[in-house]
Amino acid sequence: MSLVELIAQADERGLAASGLACLDRCVPLLGGDDEVLRPLWGSLAEDAAHSSDGDWAERLQQARGALEAMGEEGTGDEAAVLARRMLSAAPAARSAAEVRQWADACSVASLRIHRLLDPAEDGGAPTDHLPEALDSVRAGESPAPGSAEGMSPLVAGELRRQITVLELVAGHGRAGLRQALEVSTEGRRVLRAVVSRRARGRV
Repeated sequence: MSLVELIAQADERGLAASGLACLDRCVPLLGGDDEVLRPLWGSLAEDAAHSSDGDWAERLQQARGALEAMGEEGTGDEAAVLARRMLSAAPAARSAAEVRQWADACSVASLRIHRLLDPAEDGGAPTDHLPEALDSVRAGESPAPGSAEGMSPLVAGELRRQITVLELVAGHGRAGLRQALEVSTEGRRVLRAVVSRRARGRV
């Protein structure tokens, strides 16, 4: 099943986990540590009887405050700007309609971020057509030959993680969140290493 189809069929918890996982993997661009979004994961893992939109909204505000306190370093970079937009667009209410829109936007933004950070693209390939190319990938279509969306290992890995997170939550519900978090943690480590290498290259 394609990523687009998985998002279309996901429930509220799966959609929130999908968007949160995308944001979590991009935390290195915001200067955050590995635990900054953990309370939000905890909110998703709580039983519906013991959780509420208020819990999610409060923990979201705390995460925003923590990340804003990291400063504005790197916010002029397109990838960092996209990551900050993902954070700012996170809905305070976890209704299906709102988290679906957020999850879909986060999916595209995270794939684009990984494409922008692809070491193979340091030569400066144009990126203005990336949204259309990434939409095709998310829909399960084959990349156009010679397109900038070449399914590099970095992008392919991110696509695989997005699909895996949705499949885990769809198949196991609340019990799948731990594995979804592990998948996201792996992706965050990969992106942190890429960001670190780029930073060293600019010194």
